[in-house]
Amino acid sequence: MDFKGKTVLVTGASKGIGREIAISFAKSQANVVLNASRMSTYFEDVINYFNENKFSYTVAIGNVANVDDVKNIFEKAKETFGNVDILVNNAGITKDMLLMKMTEEEFDKVIDVNLKGTFNCTKQAIRPMMRKKWGRIINISSIIGLIGNPGQANYAASKAGIIGFTKSVAKEIGKKGITCNAIAPGFIVSDMTQSLSDELKSKYLQGVPVGRFGEAIDVANAVMFLASEYAEYITGQVINVDGGLVM
Repeated sequence: MDFKGKTVLVTGASKGIGREIAISFAKSQANVVLNASRMSTYFEDVINYFNENKFSYTVAIGNVANVDDVKNIFEKAKETFGNVDILVNNAGITKDMLLMKMTEEEFDKVIDVNLKGTFNCTKQAIRPMMRKKWGRIINISSIIGLIGNPGQANYAASKAGIIGFTKSVAKEIGKKGITCNAIAPGFIVSDMTQSLSDELKSKYLQGVPVGRFGEAIDVANAVMFLASEYAEYITGQVINVDGGLVM
């Protein structure tokens, strides 16, 4: 796919799924705005990779849960490349705990980053997209938002909220040439999933019809499709990238 001339903002691009999405767009000649909440060794590695490959990019540090930070992120994108054409709301965190022990802070923090962050970035992106009468918004949800999971009431609520948010936004802006879709990854190999016990991993794998866990590139490929002209008649949808785990 060729995204030459398009500007893509990927939030939470320091590692895992976000990193792979950003690289995939860069390889397809897009201008990429790399976002992370702070500088880290992981993010420095991504930046070094982009430099080594001479990709077209800029860095925009900021917390998506903070409105002023988000305004600065989009301003950096505009100064460098012009307005954002494709927004990938990928930034997300977990603070797992059984509900009886979960603190208000642990609940609020996950909702703020995962759900409010998606709201903040989308609101900032849509006005220029509407003027241009073209845009793509892709929100990274999770199958946990569809089925729930013990110890993840905050995470499940945030990801389920993203799905409802996606459908509402799609209905509001569809006539303006903008699509808004969500992707719900399943068990994707990452730092987050590597922390799970072997017993739990084995249990999940037994339920995956394709017989393997997903890779970040599997999610990135779905994002690229939804951002492309091939998907211009798809909006308000949730695409599970889970090897058939949830159906």
